[in-house]
Amino acid sequence: MQLTAKLTAILPEQTGAGKNGPWKKQDIIVETDGQYPKKVCISLWGEKFDRNLLRVGNRLTISFDIESREFNGKWYTDVKAWKIESVNDAASSQSQQAGSYRAPIFEHEGGRVIADDDCPF
Repeated sequence: MQLTAKLTAILPEQTGAGKNGPWKKQDIIVETDGQYPKKVCISLWGEKFDRNLLRVGNRLTISFDIESREFNGKWYTDVKAWKIESVNDAASSQSQQAGSYRAPIFEHEGGRVIADDDCPF
């Protein structure tokens, strides 16, 4: 899933040790656009994010997964980010992808053959 929102708060980093070793978690609060904006707490796990993007007021495009788990009869839901981009970076990468289509190349005994767009399969 993907969400574009404004970063409104950065919560203190949490660390700990589990059965798989040490872990780090950073929670951020973002606010959606629209007539009825919603605030969402999103967890960033590990060191795989550009911390320079995490400035209050920045507009971010966040790719995330939602997962719920049960513990002692209660359910807990996590929103875990797996990719964060500045809104400007996300827009430029999407336009680059849209403009960079290349026809697939197939190998042939006589050399390279470029696929024909009229191919029925």
